Amino acid sequence: MQSVYTAVDVLECLMRDEEVGVSDVARRLGVAKSTAHRLLTTLCARDLAERNPDTGRYRLGMRLFELGQMASDRFPLRRAALPLLEELRQASGHTVHLSVADGADVVFVERLHTLAGIRLMADSGRRMPTHVTSGGKVLAAFDPAMAQARRQAGFPRMTERTITSAADWDRTLADVRRSGIAVSIGESHPQLTSVAAPVRNARGRAFAAISVAGPSPEFGDFGRPSRLVLTAAAKLSHTLAGRVSRGLAS
Repeated sequence: MQSVYTAVDVLECLMRDEEVGVSDVARRLGVAKSTAHRLLTTLCARDLAERNPDTGRYRLGMRLFELGQMASDRFPLRRAALPLLEELRQASGHTVHLSVADGADVVFVERLHTLAGIRLMADSGRRMPTHVTSGGKVLAAFDPAMAQARRQAGFPRMTERTITSAADWDRTLADVRRSGIAVSIGESHPQLTSVAAPVRNARGRAFAAISVAGPSPEFGDFGRPSRLVLTAAAKLSHTLAGRVSRGLAS
C-alpha cells in the first residue's frame, strides 16, 4: 500500500507543474533521487507519465487523460448537467462551470468555454481554493462542513481582492445565504468575474454549483447572469431529485 501512496504522490507532483525533473520529485517527496527515478520510470511504463526527450523532464501521460475523460463521462452529475450547461452558455455568452466540493477546495468537473473564457482561463486549473471562486463560496454557504474546512486551511491571497480572514469569510457566506447567489470579482484572477448558484438536495445542502464567468469589463451587472444561474441550478436540482425518487441516482 505504501508504494501506491507514493505513486499517487508522484502524480500529484506532476499535476502541479507542466513538467518536473527527477530532483524536483525527490525533493518534494523527501526520497532519494534513485527512488524518484524508479517511480517515474514505472509510471512511464504504464503510460501514466512520460519523459520529454527534449528536456529530460517528466509530465503526465496520455493514459491519465484517457482515465480522466472516462471518469468524467461516467459521472452522473455531469451527464445530467451538460444540456443545461450548454443552454446556459448560449444564453449568457460566458464560460460555464459545474463544480463540486473536495475538502477546502472546489473542483470544476465541467467547463464549457467561450472564446473570451479560453483566453482568460487558459492556465487555470480544475481545482481552486473555495474562498476565491463564486462556486466555492456558494457551496460553502450551504454546506457547513466545507465552510469549516476552508477556515481550518486558511485563506491564501491570490489577488488584492481575495478574502483573507475568517471574519470576512463568515460575512460573505451570510450574504450568500441571504441572496442565494455568490459572486467573485477579481478574487482568483484580477480580470475575472463570476456568479454562481447552488444545486441543492432535498435537505437544502449544496452538493454542486453552477457558475458563469468572464472578463470583468465584459461582464456587466449581475442581474441577468444571476437569474440565469439560479434558473439552471434549480432545474438541475429538480432533475436530480426526480432521478433519486425513481432510484436512478443517489
